[in-house]
Amino acid sequence: MQTIYAMHQNGSDSLEKEEKFLLFSIENIQDLYLVMLSSLIEIAKKELVFLEKSSEKHLATAEERNPNKKFVNNAIFKILAENNSLSIALEDRKINNWSLNDDYILLLLAAIKESDLYKKYMSSKTTSFLEDKEFVLAVFTDVIATNDKLYDYLEDNKLTWVDDIPLVNTQIIKQLGALKSPNDSFKVPKLYKDTEDKEFVTNLFRKTVLNEVALANEYIDKTPNWDIERIAEIDTIILKMAICELLKFPSIPIKVTINEYLEVAKEYSTPKSSIFINGILDNLVKEFQASNKIQKTGRGLM
Repeated sequence: MQTIYAMHQNGSDSLEKEEKFLLFSIENIQDLYLVMLSSLIEIAKKELVFLEKSSEKHLATAEERNPNKKFVNNAIFKILAENNSLSIALEDRKINNWSLNDDYILLLLAAIKESDLYKKYMSSKTTSFLEDKEFVLAVFTDVIATNDKLYDYLEDNKLTWVDDIPLVNTQIIKQLGALKSPNDSFKVPKLYKDTEDKEFVTNLFRKTVLNEVALANEYIDKTPNWDIERIAEIDTIILKMAICELLKFPSIPIKVTINEYLEVAKEYSTPKSSIFINGILDNLVKEFQASNKIQKTGRGLM
């Protein structure tokens, strides 16, 4: 949807160029995932360096010579730091954001150490995997993911990341929350489920762009109470994509298509857009079904 919108705004007619940008933007989702996940590793590393330097001071205090290492020894930090899947992915994607911008890691570390979460965790006399996991999840959710300066950095680094941050953070929290013991395996998820998954991206983009006029004709006379010229451009793109899915993607259930595009409308368009789009699509589906224009394959797809 965003790529098609950008094409309209730029007046671009290069399908190949815009498709390449679309796929590049999707690949950047994995880069963001790796950047956010590796921040946990780098935060623990910075704290370890701080503790070591403090202990080597000429006039080090007793506490500095024998520091509380509960934070740097956290089991979740160790799982991530020693994970081959993550190390390989970071190397392959050349993720070096924090070595180039370690001031953000120091900023996050300071915010963590100032938090009540940290104070409570460090004062606890017990040590368990569950406690370590709950602490890291809370820190990631309440301190790292909500940090405004980190958000600004991510936005400045790649504009497309802004919309991907909630998705990526949710994935990280889900994966870390699923860990049950220090011996559990951790795997960096694939960007696409399979070849068909990636093909869906390009097919939906191409079929929508190449058939925009025909797709628009499907709803153009279904808006008696709406001035067609005043319909938000995002709404017209959403309608075209939804109609494209309904007519040209037989394996996608009708309800799934409608629900997905209503969510997109709620997120990106006007407050009334989802109501408008739902009404148009509901009427179109009835017409398409009456004329056998919709051909869905598989059980439960109607």
